[in-house]
Parts: sequence; C-alpha cells; structure tokens
Amino acid sequence: MALQPDISGTPRVPSSTAPAPGDNSRMSDPITPPKPAAPKRTSTGALGDRIFKAIAVAAGATIVIAIALIAVFLLIQAIPSLMANHDNFFTSSEFKTSDGDHLAFGIADLFMVTVLSAGFALVLAVPVAIGIALFLTHYAPARLSRPFGIAVDLLAAVPSIVFGLWGIFVLAPQLSPVAEFLNRNLGWLFLFKEGNVSLVGGGTIFTAGIVLAVMILPIITSVSREVFRQTPIPHIEAAQALGATKWEVVRMTVLPFGRSGVVAASMLGLGRALGETVAVLIILRSAAKAGNWSLFDGGYTFASKIASAAAEFSAPLPTGAYIAAGFVLFALTFAVNAAARAIAGSKVN
Repeated sequence: MALQPDISGTPRVPSSTAPAPGDNSRMSDPITPPKPAAPKRTSTGALGDRIFKAIAVAAGATIVIAIALIAVFLLIQAIPSLMANHDNFFTSSEFKTSDGDHLAFGIADLFMVTVLSAGFALVLAVPVAIGIALFLTHYAPARLSRPFGIAVDLLAAVPSIVFGLWGIFVLAPQLSPVAEFLNRNLGWLFLFKEGNVSLVGGGTIFTAGIVLAVMILPIITSVSREVFRQTPIPHIEAAQALGATKWEVVRMTVLPFGRSGVVAASMLGLGRALGETVAVLIILRSAAKAGNWSLFDGGYTFASKIASAAAEFSAPLPTGAYIAAGFVLFALTFAVNAAARAIAGSKVN
C-alpha cells in the first residue's frame, strides 16, 4: 500500500489500529476517558475518623448522661423525705421541716407562685420583645439599629440582685397605687382579687412578674431578632412587588417565617423566669396563709424557697424535702421545653 503524503509533503504511515475496510463497529463506540483511580485511604486517616467520631458521640452523650445523673440524684435524695412526709406533697401548702421527726410539706403554694409569676412575666414580655425585634430588623435605620440592639443585649448582663433591689425599692412603691386601682375596679377577676399580703409596699406577684418580664426581655428579643433577620429576601421582595405595605410585609412574610423561633424564644424566657431566685426572693413578701391564684399574693417560688432555707441544710430529712421541691422544678422546666419543641415543630411553615 502506497504512503500518502500529508500537506507538508511528509509521507503518512497508516495506523495499525485502523479498522478493516467495511468494518464500522469501532466508529460507533463512544470514546470514554478512563476512570480516575480511587484515592487510597491510609490507615492513619481511618484511625483519625474513628477517633473523631468517638469524641463527637461522647460529647453528645455527656449532656444526656449529666441530665440523667442530676435527675437520679434529686430523686434518690428526695425519696426518704417523701416517705417520711405526713402531708400530701402535691396538694398541701404547708412546708414545715423544722421537726425532722414530723415532716409536713407540700408544693401547692410554691407551684402557684412560680407558675403565676413566670406566666405573668411572659405575657408582658413577649409582645414588647416582638415589637423591639421588628423595629430593629425592619424599621430602625442602620445607625440606630446597632447601638439599640447592643443596649438590649447588655440588659441581659445586669445581675439578678440589681433587678431585685430596683424592683423592691424603686418599682414596688410606684406600683402600689396601680395595684390598689386594679384590685378596687377588677377585683371580681380572680387575678386581681384580694391577696394574702398587703398591697402596701408592693411585695406581691404583680411586682415580681413585672421585674421578671424586664429580666427575660433581652433573651426573647435577641432570639426573635435573629429569626426575623433570616426571613428570605425573595419572600419580602415578592410581597413588595404585589404592592404590600411595610406592615403587610411583616404580617405576611416575617411573622409567619419566624413564628416557631418566637415560640422557642418565649420558652427560653419562661425557663429563665421559672428558675429565677435572688430577684424574686428579695421582692416577694412571705405570707402566713396560702395564696389563691391572685397577682396580689405573696409567698415563695420553688427556687426562692430553696434558697431561703439553704443555711439550714444539715439534717438529711429536712434537706430532702427541699430537694424534692427542686426535683419538681427540674421536671417543670423539662415539661416546658418539651412543650416548646412540640409547639415550634408544629408551626414550622
């Protein structure tokens, strides 16, 4: 076979792999590049992966184990005192532990004061916190939003004892006329009827709830603000393209998107209010009789009752009575967080 010269004049040698005349099978085969070789995993890398996985699993399990150990400890310490209790633990309002041979204690009044003060604080704080968060994210100019947001965050750094002193010496005297007005005109409602302490001085759940509302305001505001900032920009622009006003944009896009986050923020604030100790201990006045679910009652919360008797924790049985109250507070906060998880999960749009 003669050699065919190419354009440059050099003879062109036919390829040895050229298909035979009439054979079109190779022309139809696609040309596929060879697959890259899989990287070989060294024994050092595999060992590092296993070590990191073990550390991550151990870190996650530590939280569960710690919570379980706390619950077990509280329960073990409380059982002997519960067995020696001469009163109904859940329905009695008495808490007499001075005589170790005749314990008589219950949590009915502690539960009432704790739930009522924290719930009242939450009702006051949530609307204000949402309004502040919306103002900072969608209404305030940038030069005002940042310093105002920092001021709100710094409010969370104020010690509890400062809030307590401010509440009892500054706020309580100012609220006494308000409490008397509400009791006189709305006393037919159970929340504003006559309490078990005097309204003079303001050492009531009404005052404590307002102070707690101020204390949990930064928590709810900060979380709500971050949630509102994550609203997808296309959603906002779509509402604006339809001619929506600023309030309609907030109502139709921002609030629905951040609903679950606001619920979670509210539950965080509620958890803080339920466990607050020093401020409530300073503000609330002790009462000689049980309360009747009025905002003008006094008494103790779970946390303040335990703190007030901390100096007397010497005998095992009386100490166990307060540990039993602490176990109920522990379970209550768990129930609140579980409810928050369920509510937030069902409202995710």
